[in-house]
Amino acid sequence: MTSTTRSNPRTPRGVRGRPGRRTPIDTEYTGDTETASVPGTGTGDVRTLDRREGPYGEVVLRERGEHFEIIANGCFLMDTSDGRSERLLIDAALAALPPGRDRPSVLIGGLGVGFSLAHAAADPRWGRITVVEREQAVIDWHLEGPLARISGAALADPRTVILPTDLVAHMHGSSSAYDALCLDIDNGPGWTVTDDNGGLYTADGLAACMERLKPGGILAVWSAQPSATFEEALRNAGFIGVRTEEIPVARGVPDVVHLGVRPA
Repeated sequence: MTSTTRSNPRTPRGVRGRPGRRTPIDTEYTGDTETASVPGTGTGDVRTLDRREGPYGEVVLRERGEHFEIIANGCFLMDTSDGRSERLLIDAALAALPPGRDRPSVLIGGLGVGFSLAHAAADPRWGRITVVEREQAVIDWHLEGPLARISGAALADPRTVILPTDLVAHMHGSSSAYDALCLDIDNGPGWTVTDDNGGLYTADGLAACMERLKPGGILAVWSAQPSATFEEALRNAGFIGVRTEEIPVARGVPDVVHLGVRPA
């Protein structure tokens, strides 16, 4: 491969310069090895395992030591180094459900590196587990690639269903109803991976989320930083019990999960 230099054309909001979630990345490619500079992480050799062009741009799976990284359109999305906040996304939603709800169903928006799916499938209290993922490459990396070591057991679980579609479109076009929506497709409402995702956090998008929830159901949204503006948007959309749970990080503002309840 010809050596080139890539950089993220956008200056994202909320960047804290740490690995694990979405930060801009400058990469130099030489053959199958890349020297990648991620803000705050230094420079190191990594190996590109797969690179795909899809309807939403380029996605790349890379290996750095014992960890894997997903890059989209030159932007560092996530890696396998720390899945605490992805697991909190699932646990917080389950804990917020009304008592006595038997085998609740959950929709996980975004397969990512598989931490949220694996954590949900490891809990026998969940019933149907639906995962919406629009990037076929990401699905393939889990079904037949190295990310299967994280999600393999969960994908083999009979409760699990993968829907290869866009989450925003599913929210607006589906007639299915869930007990919980656990959404992690962006760096948060203030910085989306693609512009189209912004519709999820508007009044119309939140109304669609409300429609996909059963009465008393929980909307949980991952974000790289707290957002009082999004909390207010949840309240304006009719959600009750709006609150934010935090996961401290090594430096910078904490990762958070925004929660809201559909009135019974």
